[in-house]
Amino acid sequence: MDAKHRIDIATPLLDWYDRHRRDLPWRAKAGETPDAYRVWLSEVMLQQTTVATVRPRFAEWVRRWPTFADLAAADEADVMAAWAGLGYYARARNLLAAARAIATEHGGELPDTEAALRALPGFGDYTAAAVAAIAFGRRAVVVDANVERVVARLFAIADPLPGGRKAIRAAAETITPDARAGDFAQAMMDLGSAICTPRRPRCLLCPLHHACAAQATGAPESYPVKKPNAPRPHRHGTIFWLEHDDAVLLVRRPDKGLLGGMRALPTGPWSDAPPGLAEAPAEADWRMIDRTVSHGFTHFTLDLAIAVARSDTLRNAGEWWPIARLDEAGLPTLFAKAADVVRREA
Repeated sequence: MDAKHRIDIATPLLDWYDRHRRDLPWRAKAGETPDAYRVWLSEVMLQQTTVATVRPRFAEWVRRWPTFADLAAADEADVMAAWAGLGYYARARNLLAAARAIATEHGGELPDTEAALRALPGFGDYTAAAVAAIAFGRRAVVVDANVERVVARLFAIADPLPGGRKAIRAAAETITPDARAGDFAQAMMDLGSAICTPRRPRCLLCPLHHACAAQATGAPESYPVKKPNAPRPHRHGTIFWLEHDDAVLLVRRPDKGLLGGMRALPTGPWSDAPPGLAEAPAEADWRMIDRTVSHGFTHFTLDLAIAVARSDTLRNAGEWWPIARLDEAGLPTLFAKAADVVRREA
């Protein structure tokens, strides 16, 4: 698109945004200077997570750690526990690492360019672009899932995802304005969330329907084009609930890998067939509960049997955590579900 067409996209979209922008706790009011810490935190929290889920978690987080300096001084175990349930736990470790780098290397201030932001832990292309645009008004091409859908429909991009993302980003580049870059990025996000939805897009209410190639085809919901999902492998494992004096054994998962660095109930291997009591954390009279816990990860699904026992002899290091305070341990969702099953069965 030429410069004139860029204005034709940006102007009606920003007019619409000025009237319909969402009121979000991390978003600056019209005319206010954005808080870079809140912008960054919200962008990380919102990856693969809904606004409804993030709202209360964001509020609690900024109450506890309201600035870069506060987060930089936080204990890693506390940060990981506060992140529980938001998924992709490497993001929490990167948040802490980035906050410490900002405190020690940047005088407590977030860098204001994409290039400098990418040098910080956890800042990929999307996060660096979003923070540069929204927090600092830099012109940056910001493409999240909502923006990806809007742009794919505006241009009727037929290349299937994920390969089509290169064409989508190139198209987004042509319509990103020099002025109000942060508002434009947020307007595209809001449009994708409220109007240009995955199913049943509300095209008659869209400020860009006049320029939308997919709407002109009569089948805008068919964009972006996606390849059929390959079936995910299915794995099995065992969760061990070991009690001693009104406490349950928790372990710290390895820093690298799924749910890295989190407190968790011990498990055996995750394999193609049920592993039974392999790698149980203690010699004990294990009893299997007639319930399983299922969980879906990005690349596989998992069924976990649950074994319970009492003992004070361990085969590996761990900590005895009071059962009455288990909700304070920050267990990942998978293990919190298993704990709920055991406590209901007790």
